[in-house]
Amino acid sequence: MEQAATLVRHAVEETTVPSWSESMVPPPGVSHDGAPEAPSDLNDDDLHLLAEIATGVTTDVAARRLELSARTLRRRLRAICDRLGVNTPIEAVVWAARRQLI
Repeated sequence: MEQAATLVRHAVEETTVPSWSESMVPPPGVSHDGAPEAPSDLNDDDLHLLAEIATGVTTDVAARRLELSARTLRRRLRAICDRLGVNTPIEAVVWAARRQLI
């Protein structure tokens, strides 16, 4: 999991948000002025969970810290991934980190 945290840090550091012109359609999660947008259904608990995963701990450790069962944590991570349209929890962490939500 330490490698995952390192990968997230590198992905965030290497990211630049392009400026979008009025004639361009920005990707999901980015407004026309290039500012990040948080999905309305991503709440503080979801962001806290992603921040915990971003520290590089295992899901079992994160679950204990958040006072959840490991199964519940994995189910919530899957739901977050589905809402964000990403495939893995690491992609969700990178998504949130790039938007400076965590």
